[in-house]
Amino acid sequence: MKPFDELLQASAAAHGHLCPGQVVGVRMAILGCRLIGLDDPSSHDQIKKLIVYVEMDRCTADAVAHVTGVKLGRRSLKFMDFGIMAATFVNLETDVAFRVLSTEEARDLVPCYAPEIVKKTDRQIEAYKRMPDSVLFRVQQVQVNVNAVDMPGPTCKKVSCSRCGQIVRDGREVVKDGKPLCKPCSDSVYFSNAQEVIWPEMNWTPVSIVYGEDQPSELLEDLKRLVITSSLH
Repeated sequence: MKPFDELLQASAAAHGHLCPGQVVGVRMAILGCRLIGLDDPSSHDQIKKLIVYVEMDRCTADAVAHVTGVKLGRRSLKFMDFGIMAATFVNLETDVAFRVLSTEEARDLVPCYAPEIVKKTDRQIEAYKRMPDSVLFRVQQVQVNVNAVDMPGPTCKKVSCSRCGQIVRDGREVVKDGKPLCKPCSDSVYFSNAQEVIWPEMNWTPVSIVYGEDQPSELLEDLKRLVITSSLH
């Protein structure tokens, strides 16, 4: 794994600023990976061995993701909305897993570790660099049973919602009265009053279609009709 200072600088740049949570997150990731036996988690031979569950959507989560290389789209990063400054690191090859939690006591001890720094944020940043892992974190060895539909890799299951026809992937459908439903059709969700809209500029594409001179005129007309029809639905 790269040196701490290099990891912190890169993580802060990716996140947008350096803050105490970045220091905690970088150190949390370093400790978590060390506990499960991974020394270069973002490398090609180790990235597929790792899943990380983060329990907060704060600065620390970005740092953990940056250092480990886990990503939501690769299904190696899982978000558990617990509001706890913690992350669980799972080695899929060995099934070893550790949950690392940031301690509240660490915040209280900041003045002891960086007494010479006046500004609060700068003092926290420096203190969190100086604290030993045993002060900054609590560690729990845990068991994590990763469901097959939650594993990285290709989509393992697709189901059509019986009400709206939306495709639901990876077992996220809700079955009511024996029929599969997508979550928006089955329960309250984060949005409401959804209405389909027609936006004229939605016909934009980053790559234009180039037709050859010998392109059959019938095919061109079919394509035009398809574009017009799609814009109306």
